Amino acid sequence: MDIQILPLTAPKPPITDESKLAFGKQFTDRMFVMEYDAGRGWHSARIIPYGPFAMDPAAAVLHYAQEIFEGLKAFRRPDGKLALYRPEDNIARFNRSATRMCMPEVDPAFFLHALEELVRLEEAWVPRSEGTSLYIRPTMIATDPYLGVRPSEKYLCYIILSPVAAYYAGGFNPVKIWISDEYVRSAPGGTGEAKTGGNYAASLRASMEASAKGFDQVLWLDAVHRKYVEEVGSMNICFLYDGKVVTSPLSGTILDGITRRSILTLVREFGYEVEERALTVDEILEGAADGRLQEAFGTGTAAVVSSVGQFTYRDRTVTLGGGQAGALTLKLHATLTGLQTGRIADTHGWVHLL
Repeated sequence: MDIQILPLTAPKPPITDESKLAFGKQFTDRMFVMEYDAGRGWHSARIIPYGPFAMDPAAAVLHYAQEIFEGLKAFRRPDGKLALYRPEDNIARFNRSATRMCMPEVDPAFFLHALEELVRLEEAWVPRSEGTSLYIRPTMIATDPYLGVRPSEKYLCYIILSPVAAYYAGGFNPVKIWISDEYVRSAPGGTGEAKTGGNYAASLRASMEASAKGFDQVLWLDAVHRKYVEEVGSMNICFLYDGKVVTSPLSGTILDGITRRSILTLVREFGYEVEERALTVDEILEGAADGRLQEAFGTGTAAVVSSVGQFTYRDRTVTLGGGQAGALTLKLHATLTGLQTGRIADTHGWVHLL
């Protein structure tokens, strides 16, 4: 399938002050679009000026939330070249999410080619300042105008780009986490391991309550026992516990994070044993009190590595490292961002140069 490139008629003003970049509020001039019809497959691939879609009010995505998305980044390296970070892994996860949501898969090689072409065309939008990047959001939505409950027979797939600064405006300051035992993010047999919008919609109520209480994120517990750690906010979470790096296993309720994969590889290379098991709330509280829990950090595309300085559960609050980021967390952040931006040599084959 060829990609048609439509002319850009009204380019947006260029970025003149990268210090004012936020996360996900500004978008580039162009986007990639293609459609799917049952019996025909994917077709009409094109790169067009960024703009709104016309959609039937009965479109399945609006009624039954049949939708998936991904998130990855493009970085400008010191030599001026552009690089993507593990895009093949993101596309593979996009297809796994599609399968779970009864949606058609994309051809991985073609989709990577389309993504590359779009980023190349929008190269001027890739910021240069430290801590900045071009966030890439592939998305697929069901567009069949039919109110019966069944998988759609029509889909729209698109990719949009957004120049971004760091996810947290406060920089690398450790975040404060509220542990919720009232709300859950996902349940066994559900869609927790798919990157679908409904998982995030389900998280909003708890996130709003946490913010109102002065916390930065919510730590989700399992839906069955309400005591085992799963994720924090929209990130995977790791703990330096008894000298080991402990993180929840991929059991179908949490996302198979690309950053999580990278972190687990790096910590093993640093000489740490990795234990994939779910910590309990009691282990967090008691470990913080007796020193067995030394560090905790979230991992994800948007924030990369996010240090945790405090946990609050019900009426008890514990602090890690005096509220300062730990040595392992700092080393992981420096190493991973160094790999992504070309300051550290990539020996893993994770960096994809354009």
